[in-house]
Amino acid sequence: MRPLLGKEAELYEKLPNDKVKCTACARYCEIGKDQIGLCGIRGNENGKLQLYAYGKVISGHIDPIEKKPLIHYQPGSKVYSIATTGCNWLCKYCQNSDISQRRKIEGVDMTPDDVVNTAIKYGAHGIAYTYNEPSIFIEYARDCGIKAREKGLFNVFVSNGYDTPESVAVMKEFLDGITVDFKGSAEKEFTRKFIGVPDPQPIFDTLLEIRDKTKIHVEITDLIVPKVGDDLEHARKLSKFIYDEFGPEMPIHFLRFHPDYKMMEYPDTPIETLEKHYQVAREEGLKYVYLGNVPGHKFEHTYCSECNKIVVNRHGFNIREWNMDEKNCCVFCGNQIPIEGKIQPGYKQDRFQFVS
Repeated sequence: MRPLLGKEAELYEKLPNDKVKCTACARYCEIGKDQIGLCGIRGNENGKLQLYAYGKVISGHIDPIEKKPLIHYQPGSKVYSIATTGCNWLCKYCQNSDISQRRKIEGVDMTPDDVVNTAIKYGAHGIAYTYNEPSIFIEYARDCGIKAREKGLFNVFVSNGYDTPESVAVMKEFLDGITVDFKGSAEKEFTRKFIGVPDPQPIFDTLLEIRDKTKIHVEITDLIVPKVGDDLEHARKLSKFIYDEFGPEMPIHFLRFHPDYKMMEYPDTPIETLEKHYQVAREEGLKYVYLGNVPGHKFEHTYCSECNKIVVNRHGFNIREWNMDEKNCCVFCGNQIPIEGKIQPGYKQDRFQFVS
Protein backbone atom coordinates (compact mmCIF):
# COMPACT_ATOMS: atom_id res chain seq x y z
CA MET A 1 0.00 0.00 0.00
CA ARG A 2 1.44 3.36 -1.01
CA PRO A 3 1.86 6.00 1.74
CA LEU A 4 -0.91 8.55 2.16
CA LEU A 5 -0.23 12.04 0.82
CA GLY A 6 -0.74 15.13 2.95
CA LYS A 7 -2.76 14.61 6.11
CA GLU A 8 -6.17 13.20 6.92
CA ALA A 9 -8.79 15.94 6.77
CA GLU A 10 -11.19 16.58 9.64
CA LEU A 11 -14.16 18.08 7.83
CA TYR A 12 -15.82 15.05 6.28
CA GLU A 13 -18.30 12.28 6.91
CA LYS A 14 -17.91 8.60 6.07
CA LEU A 15 -20.52 7.12 3.73
CA PRO A 16 -21.30 3.51 2.72
CA ASN A 17 -19.04 1.68 0.27
CA ASP A 18 -15.93 3.60 1.33
CA LYS A 19 -17.30 6.90 0.01
CA VAL A 20 -16.80 10.15 1.92
CA LYS A 21 -18.67 13.44 2.02
CA CYS A 22 -16.48 16.53 2.33
CA THR A 23 -17.96 19.27 4.55
CA ALA A 24 -15.29 21.95 4.05
CA CYS A 25 -17.31 23.88 1.46
CA ALA A 26 -20.88 24.18 0.27
CA ARG A 27 -20.35 21.79 -2.65
CA TYR A 28 -20.43 18.91 -0.15
CA CYS A 29 -18.62 16.66 -2.64
CA GLU A 30 -19.35 12.97 -2.25
CA ILE A 31 -16.11 11.29 -3.22
CA GLY A 32 -15.60 7.66 -4.12
CA LYS A 33 -12.52 5.64 -3.31
CA ASP A 34 -9.40 6.90 -5.15
CA GLN A 35 -11.31 9.94 -6.40
CA ILE A 36 -10.63 13.65 -5.79
CA GLY A 37 -13.10 16.44 -5.06
CA LEU A 38 -13.67 19.34 -7.43
CA CYS A 39 -11.15 21.49 -5.53
CA GLY A 40 -8.35 19.16 -6.58
CA ILE A 41 -6.70 18.85 -3.17
CA ARG A 42 -9.12 16.78 -1.06
CA GLY A 43 -9.46 13.13 -2.04
CA ASN A 44 -10.57 9.72 -0.86
CA GLU A 45 -7.78 7.34 0.13
CA ASN A 46 -9.01 3.99 1.42
CA GLY A 47 -12.25 5.45 2.74
CA LYS A 48 -10.61 8.45 4.43
CA LEU A 49 -10.57 12.04 3.19
CA GLN A 50 -7.03 13.30 2.72
CA LEU A 51 -5.99 16.94 2.46
CA TYR A 52 -3.27 16.34 -0.12
CA ALA A 53 -2.04 19.94 -0.06
CA TYR A 54 -1.41 20.01 3.70
CA GLY A 55 1.99 21.64 4.17
CA LYS A 56 2.43 22.58 0.51
CA VAL A 57 2.70 26.36 -0.01
CA ILE A 58 2.54 27.27 -3.70
CA SER A 59 2.87 31.03 -3.09
CA GLY A 60 4.11 33.18 -0.23
CA HIS A 61 4.36 36.98 -0.23
CA ILE A 62 4.59 39.84 2.22
CA ASP A 63 1.65 42.15 1.48
CA PRO A 64 0.03 45.23 3.00
CA ILE A 65 -3.23 44.20 4.61
CA GLU A 66 -4.94 46.87 2.49
CA LYS A 67 -4.29 44.65 -0.55
CA LYS A 68 -6.66 41.94 0.72
CA PRO A 69 -8.59 44.36 0.95
CA LEU A 70 -9.05 44.77 4.68
CA ILE A 71 -8.94 48.44 5.58
CA HIS A 72 -10.98 48.55 8.77
CA TYR A 73 -8.76 45.95 10.46
CA GLN A 74 -5.17 46.48 11.66
CA PRO A 75 -4.45 49.32 9.20
CA GLY A 76 -0.92 49.67 7.93
CA SER A 77 0.06 46.16 9.00
CA LYS A 78 1.95 43.62 6.92
CA VAL A 79 0.71 40.09 6.36
CA TYR A 80 2.43 36.95 5.16
CA SER A 81 0.08 35.74 2.41
CA ILE A 82 0.07 32.03 1.60
CA ALA A 83 -1.87 29.67 -0.65
CA THR A 84 -2.01 26.08 -1.76
CA THR A 85 -3.07 24.91 -5.20
CA GLY A 86 -6.73 24.21 -6.01
CA CYS A 87 -10.07 25.96 -5.53
CA ASN A 88 -13.75 25.15 -5.07
CA TRP A 89 -14.76 27.76 -7.67
CA LEU A 90 -14.11 27.78 -11.42
CA CYS A 91 -13.99 31.51 -12.08
CA LYS A 92 -13.41 32.28 -15.75
CA TYR A 93 -11.80 35.63 -14.86
CA CYS A 94 -9.51 34.37 -12.07
CA GLN A 95 -6.38 36.50 -11.69
CA ASN A 96 -4.71 33.67 -9.75
CA SER A 97 -5.66 30.88 -12.15
CA ASP A 98 -2.10 29.51 -12.24
CA ILE A 99 -2.55 28.77 -8.52
CA SER A 100 -6.25 28.17 -8.00
CA GLN A 101 -7.06 26.24 -11.17
CA ARG A 102 -3.95 24.08 -10.99
CA ARG A 103 -5.03 20.51 -10.23
CA LYS A 104 -1.61 19.34 -9.11
CA ILE A 105 -0.25 19.10 -5.59
CA GLU A 106 2.76 21.39 -5.80
CA GLY A 107 4.58 23.86 -3.61
CA VAL A 108 7.28 24.34 -1.01
CA ASP A 109 7.09 22.04 2.02
CA MET A 110 6.23 24.19 5.04
CA THR A 111 5.06 23.00 8.44
CA PRO A 112 2.83 25.35 10.45
CA ASP A 113 5.92 26.31 12.46
CA ASP A 114 7.75 27.12 9.22
CA VAL A 115 4.90 29.40 8.11
CA VAL A 116 4.82 31.29 11.41
CA ASN A 117 8.60 31.61 11.62
CA THR A 118 8.73 32.95 8.06
CA ALA A 119 6.06 35.53 8.88
CA ILE A 120 8.02 36.67 11.91
CA LYS A 121 11.32 36.69 9.99
CA TYR A 122 9.94 39.18 7.48
CA GLY A 123 8.30 41.42 10.06
CA ALA A 124 4.68 40.48 9.33
CA HIS A 125 2.00 41.28 11.88
CA GLY A 126 -0.30 38.52 10.69
CA ILE A 127 -0.91 35.71 8.21
CA ALA A 128 -3.36 35.93 5.30
CA TYR A 129 -4.72 32.77 3.69
CA THR A 130 -5.47 33.92 0.17
CA TYR A 131 -4.93 33.63 -3.62
CA ASN A 132 -7.06 30.46 -3.67
CA GLU A 133 -10.05 29.62 -1.46
CA PRO A 134 -8.62 28.95 2.02
CA SER A 135 -11.58 26.89 3.22
CA ILE A 136 -10.41 23.98 1.09
CA PHE A 137 -7.19 23.79 3.12
CA ILE A 138 -8.77 24.94 6.37
CA GLU A 139 -7.22 22.23 8.55
CA TYR A 140 -3.76 23.41 7.50
CA ALA A 141 -4.75 27.07 7.91
CA ARG A 142 -6.10 26.30 11.39
CA ASP A 143 -2.88 24.59 12.47
CA CYS A 144 -0.85 27.55 11.17
CA GLY A 145 -3.27 30.04 12.70
CA ILE A 146 -3.24 28.60 16.21
CA LYS A 147 0.56 28.74 16.27
CA ALA A 148 0.46 32.24 14.81
CA ARG A 149 -1.74 33.46 17.65
CA GLU A 150 0.66 31.93 20.17
CA LYS A 151 3.35 34.19 18.67
CA GLY A 152 1.16 37.30 18.75
CA LEU A 153 0.18 37.26 15.06
CA PHE A 154 -3.37 37.63 13.72
CA ASN A 155 -5.01 35.56 10.96
CA VAL A 156 -7.23 36.66 8.06
CA PHE A 157 -9.00 34.90 5.18
CA VAL A 158 -9.67 36.20 1.70
CA SER A 159 -12.63 33.96 0.93
CA ASN A 160 -15.43 33.45 -1.54
CA GLY A 161 -17.66 32.62 1.43
CA TYR A 162 -18.92 29.38 -0.14
CA ASP A 163 -18.57 27.65 3.20
CA THR A 164 -20.45 25.49 5.66
CA PRO A 165 -21.37 25.63 9.35
CA GLU A 166 -18.62 23.05 9.86
CA SER A 167 -15.93 25.24 8.29
CA VAL A 168 -17.14 28.33 10.16
CA ALA A 169 -16.80 26.39 13.41
CA VAL A 170 -13.14 25.75 12.56
CA MET A 171 -12.63 29.43 11.63
CA LYS A 172 -13.79 30.31 15.13
CA GLU A 173 -10.72 28.53 16.54
CA PHE A 174 -8.15 30.85 14.98
CA LEU A 175 -9.49 33.46 12.55
CA ASP A 176 -9.54 37.20 13.32
CA GLY A 177 -10.71 38.75 10.05
CA ILE A 178 -12.24 37.77 6.73
CA THR A 179 -12.97 39.43 3.42
CA VAL A 180 -15.91 37.74 1.71
CA ASP A 181 -15.67 38.26 -2.04
CA PHE A 182 -18.96 38.46 -3.89
CA LYS A 183 -18.73 38.41 -7.69
CA GLY A 184 -21.21 40.19 -9.93
CA SER A 185 -23.24 41.14 -6.82
CA ALA A 186 -24.16 37.44 -6.37
CA GLU A 187 -26.56 37.41 -9.30
CA LYS A 188 -27.47 33.75 -9.81
CA GLU A 189 -27.01 33.57 -13.58
CA PHE A 190 -23.58 35.20 -13.27
CA THR A 191 -22.44 32.72 -10.63
CA ARG A 192 -23.67 29.80 -12.73
CA LYS A 193 -22.09 30.89 -16.00
CA PHE A 194 -18.83 32.47 -14.87
CA ILE A 195 -18.09 30.77 -11.54
CA GLY A 196 -19.53 27.28 -11.91
CA VAL A 197 -21.64 27.63 -8.76
CA PRO A 198 -25.34 26.74 -9.01
CA ASP A 199 -26.59 29.07 -6.26
CA PRO A 200 -24.90 31.87 -4.29
CA GLN A 201 -27.16 31.40 -1.25
CA PRO A 202 -24.48 29.57 0.80
CA ILE A 203 -22.40 32.77 0.77
CA PHE A 204 -25.19 34.69 2.50
CA ASP A 205 -25.69 31.78 4.91
CA THR A 206 -21.99 31.80 5.75
CA LEU A 207 -22.03 35.50 6.54
CA LEU A 208 -24.92 35.03 8.94
CA GLU A 209 -23.18 32.03 10.52
CA ILE A 210 -20.03 34.12 11.06
CA ARG A 211 -22.10 36.95 12.52
CA ASP A 212 -24.02 34.69 14.90
CA LYS A 213 -21.32 32.22 15.96
CA THR A 214 -18.02 34.14 15.94
CA LYS A 215 -16.38 37.49 16.64
CA ILE A 216 -14.49 37.56 13.33
CA HIS A 217 -14.11 40.97 11.69
CA VAL A 218 -15.87 40.98 8.29
CA GLU A 219 -15.55 43.15 5.20
CA ILE A 220 -17.36 42.64 1.89
CA THR A 221 -16.02 42.95 -1.63
CA ASP A 222 -17.95 42.78 -4.89
CA LEU A 223 -16.16 42.31 -8.21
CA ILE A 224 -17.99 44.31 -10.87
CA VAL A 225 -17.57 42.68 -14.28
CA PRO A 226 -18.65 44.90 -17.20
CA LYS A 227 -21.54 43.78 -19.42
CA VAL A 228 -22.25 40.54 -17.54
CA GLY A 229 -21.94 41.35 -13.82
CA ASP A 230 -22.65 45.04 -13.34
CA ASP A 231 -26.41 45.23 -12.81
CA LEU A 232 -27.19 48.02 -10.35
CA GLU A 233 -30.34 46.41 -9.02
CA HIS A 234 -28.40 43.36 -7.89
CA ALA A 235 -25.85 45.65 -6.25
CA ARG A 236 -28.76 47.37 -4.51
CA LYS A 237 -30.13 44.03 -3.33
CA LEU A 238 -26.72 43.04 -1.94
CA SER A 239 -26.28 46.42 -0.25
CA LYS A 240 -29.72 46.12 1.34
CA PHE A 241 -28.85 42.65 2.68
CA ILE A 242 -25.66 44.01 4.22
CA TYR A 243 -27.47 46.98 5.77
CA ASP A 244 -30.33 44.89 7.14
CA GLU A 245 -28.16 42.11 8.57
CA PHE A 246 -24.95 43.90 9.57
CA GLY A 247 -25.87 47.55 9.87
CA PRO A 248 -24.63 50.72 8.18
CA GLU A 249 -20.99 50.42 9.28
CA MET A 250 -20.11 47.21 7.43
CA PRO A 251 -17.42 48.13 4.84
CA ILE A 252 -18.09 47.18 1.22
CA HIS A 253 -15.55 47.44 -1.61
CA PHE A 254 -16.61 47.51 -5.26
CA LEU A 255 -13.65 46.16 -7.21
CA ARG A 256 -12.63 46.96 -10.75
CA PHE A 257 -12.40 43.97 -13.09
CA HIS A 258 -9.49 43.58 -15.48
CA PRO A 259 -9.32 40.99 -18.27
CA ASP A 260 -7.68 37.73 -17.26
CA TYR A 261 -7.66 33.94 -17.77
CA LYS A 262 -10.66 32.99 -19.96
CA MET A 263 -12.21 36.46 -20.13
CA MET A 264 -9.55 38.40 -22.00
CA GLU A 265 -12.10 39.82 -24.43
CA TYR A 266 -13.83 41.86 -21.71
CA PRO A 267 -12.75 45.44 -20.96
CA ASP A 268 -11.75 46.92 -17.62
CA THR A 269 -14.75 48.04 -15.60
CA PRO A 270 -15.48 51.68 -16.42
CA ILE A 271 -14.85 53.89 -13.41
CA GLU A 272 -18.25 55.50 -13.99
CA THR A 273 -19.85 52.07 -13.46
CA LEU A 274 -18.06 51.67 -10.14
CA GLU A 275 -19.13 55.14 -9.07
CA LYS A 276 -22.76 54.23 -9.76
CA HIS A 277 -22.38 51.17 -7.56
CA TYR A 278 -20.88 53.38 -4.86
CA GLN A 279 -23.92 55.65 -5.05
CA VAL A 280 -26.34 52.73 -4.82
CA ALA A 281 -24.68 51.41 -1.66
CA ARG A 282 -24.76 54.87 -0.12
CA GLU A 283 -28.44 55.25 -1.02
CA GLU A 284 -29.12 52.00 0.84
CA GLY A 285 -27.55 53.46 3.96
CA LEU A 286 -24.04 52.01 3.99
CA LYS A 287 -21.58 54.52 5.44
CA TYR A 288 -18.24 53.00 4.45
CA VAL A 289 -18.18 52.28 0.73
CA TYR A 290 -14.95 51.97 -1.24
CA LEU A 291 -13.76 51.50 -4.80
CA GLY A 292 -10.91 49.05 -5.33
CA ASN A 293 -8.26 48.67 -8.06
CA VAL A 294 -8.51 52.38 -8.94
CA PRO A 295 -5.46 54.01 -7.29
CA GLY A 296 -5.89 57.72 -6.75
CA HIS A 297 -9.70 57.71 -6.74
CA LYS A 298 -11.39 59.80 -4.06
CA PHE A 299 -13.47 56.81 -2.93
CA GLU A 300 -10.36 54.97 -1.74
CA HIS A 301 -10.37 57.20 1.35
CA THR A 302 -12.24 56.68 4.60
CA TYR A 303 -14.57 59.60 5.26
CA CYS A 304 -16.00 60.42 8.67
CA SER A 305 -19.68 59.52 8.60
CA GLU A 306 -20.53 62.65 10.61
CA CYS A 307 -18.47 65.55 9.25
CA ASN A 308 -17.50 63.90 5.91
CA LYS A 309 -13.84 64.87 6.25
CA ILE A 310 -11.11 62.41 5.28
CA VAL A 311 -9.91 60.47 8.32
CA VAL A 312 -7.73 58.01 6.35
CA ASN A 313 -6.22 59.24 3.11
CA ARG A 314 -5.06 56.43 0.82
CA HIS A 315 -3.43 55.97 -2.53
CA GLY A 316 -3.58 52.36 -3.60
CA PHE A 317 -2.30 50.35 -0.63
CA ASN A 318 -0.53 53.35 0.93
CA ILE A 319 -1.89 55.31 3.88
CA ARG A 320 -0.88 58.92 3.33
CA GLU A 321 -2.77 60.66 6.18
CA TRP A 322 -4.19 59.45 9.46
CA ASN A 323 -6.66 61.89 10.99
CA MET A 324 -7.84 59.93 14.03
CA ASP A 325 -6.84 60.04 17.68
CA GLU A 326 -5.63 57.15 19.84
CA LYS A 327 -9.22 55.88 20.17
CA ASN A 328 -9.82 56.02 16.39
CA CYS A 329 -12.11 59.02 16.71
CA CYS A 330 -12.20 61.69 14.00
CA VAL A 331 -9.88 64.55 14.98
CA PHE A 332 -12.24 67.05 13.34
CA CYS A 333 -15.52 66.18 15.10
CA GLY A 334 -14.84 63.35 17.57
CA ASN A 335 -16.97 60.73 15.80
CA GLN A 336 -15.94 57.12 16.49
CA ILE A 337 -14.71 55.42 13.31
CA PRO A 338 -15.32 51.62 13.20
CA ILE A 339 -11.72 50.58 12.53
CA GLU A 340 -10.23 47.77 14.62
CA GLY A 341 -6.66 48.37 15.69
CA LYS A 342 -4.40 51.37 15.45
CA ILE A 343 -2.05 52.22 12.64
CA GLN A 344 1.30 50.54 13.25
CA PRO A 345 3.81 52.72 15.18
CA GLY A 346 6.34 54.22 12.79
CA TYR A 347 4.21 53.09 9.85
CA LYS A 348 6.15 53.04 6.62
CA GLN A 349 5.10 51.43 3.37
CA ASP A 350 7.98 49.09 2.71
CA ARG A 351 8.85 47.40 -0.52
CA PHE A 352 6.82 44.20 -0.52
CA GLN A 353 8.58 41.15 -1.86
CA PHE A 354 8.20 37.44 -2.54
CA VAL A 355 9.34 35.18 0.27
CA SER A 356 9.07 31.45 0.93
